[in-house]
Amino acid sequence: MLVYKFGGASIADARRMAALLPLVREAKEPLLIVMSALGKTTNALEVIVNAACHGRKEDASALAEKLEQQHLDYARQLLDDSHYAKAVASLQAHFVALEQAAKTADPKFYDRSYDQAVCLGEIFSTCIFSHWLLQNEVPSEWVDIRKVIRTDNTYRDAIVDWDLSQQNAKETGKVLQQGKIVVTQGFIGSAPDGYSTTLGREGSDYTAAILAAMLGAASVTIWKDVEGLQNADPKQFPGTVKINEISYNEVIEMAFYGAQIIHPKTIKPLQNNHIPLYVKCFLDPKLEGTVIQQEVTAAYPPLIALKENQVLIQATTRDFSFITEDNLSTLYRIFHDLKIKINLIQNAAISFVACIDNREDKLTALIPALSEDYKVTLNEKVTLLTIRHYTPEIINKLITDRQTLLRQETRKTVQVVYS
Repeated sequence: MLVYKFGGASIADARRMAALLPLVREAKEPLLIVMSALGKTTNALEVIVNAACHGRKEDASALAEKLEQQHLDYARQLLDDSHYAKAVASLQAHFVALEQAAKTADPKFYDRSYDQAVCLGEIFSTCIFSHWLLQNEVPSEWVDIRKVIRTDNTYRDAIVDWDLSQQNAKETGKVLQQGKIVVTQGFIGSAPDGYSTTLGREGSDYTAAILAAMLGAASVTIWKDVEGLQNADPKQFPGTVKINEISYNEVIEMAFYGAQIIHPKTIKPLQNNHIPLYVKCFLDPKLEGTVIQQEVTAAYPPLIALKENQVLIQATTRDFSFITEDNLSTLYRIFHDLKIKINLIQNAAISFVACIDNREDKLTALIPALSEDYKVTLNEKVTLLTIRHYTPEIINKLITDRQTLLRQETRKTVQVVYS
């Protein structure tokens, strides 16, 4: 079997969704489709949640109605009268769920409230796509992934219960064995208490990987609007080059350093089961794309990741004690307890330096916690540059005329924090 994941760009409008039909029909094996929400729907749902949690229930209700109408208009462009009527009947039940989520949103339980609304974007899009396939006589079945992927109750970044989800996935496998295409949602699951959950960053890719691992897929293909993975973000760096093949480990390294690439949690179940991941262009499916797999023999170009809006924090011991195991344990515990990810770390004799994302809520908690035992200094609005497989020329090119605040090098990786 194959797993295809279609993201928001591939279904940005009805014309693009319709253009996916040949891709689906040409699949040579049983096919499971994981789909994201329509473009900008997740953002719209976030606005609805925020309005509801800030006491603007009427605004939230009006925004929900507007979003619902947008999906009805989208469906109307695709479907004939008969299938449109069926799609509307299916969507209405989910629209009621959105309206209920807006009414019951509670700022005291913001993350849970967030998930109950935001999860519905994928439900809406897959409902429409499923009816589009049926209209075109493609044997298919819509599956609510919340009945398959079970998680804990860590809302907005839920942890998958693999054993229970594996048992549930067997029913999905039976649908595939019947010769039907499965259409389901990325990004979402359900907690033990029945509430919907979301899987965090790149959750739709992760869903595709989970299902591929549980059902023994031959491959996963993520369909994007680009030719494949690039060695850097073309929006930040001119003259990027496409990578034809890359290893699981290399992708994990680059994702850790902040590259807008496949998330490590997506790679892990694929790597564990030796399932290749393809990144291909839905605009021109004949293009080769990129394959991510266990072993790669080709040499890599410099791989570049940039994280902007960073903060460089230095904590210096007040009693001039060394930054050894005791102090490191204390410092790590503070970052761990506050759930702050460290993007770069370095320590000297009496000082500890960390580069982190510039989030006001995190800094508000972190600085007082560190200040109890350490003198704290900050460099704000700095940038973290990471280059894998670097050359002296590429380093000089990218940091010329920058004020370097910190630099680390290993055999394969150089990282520079600059202002």
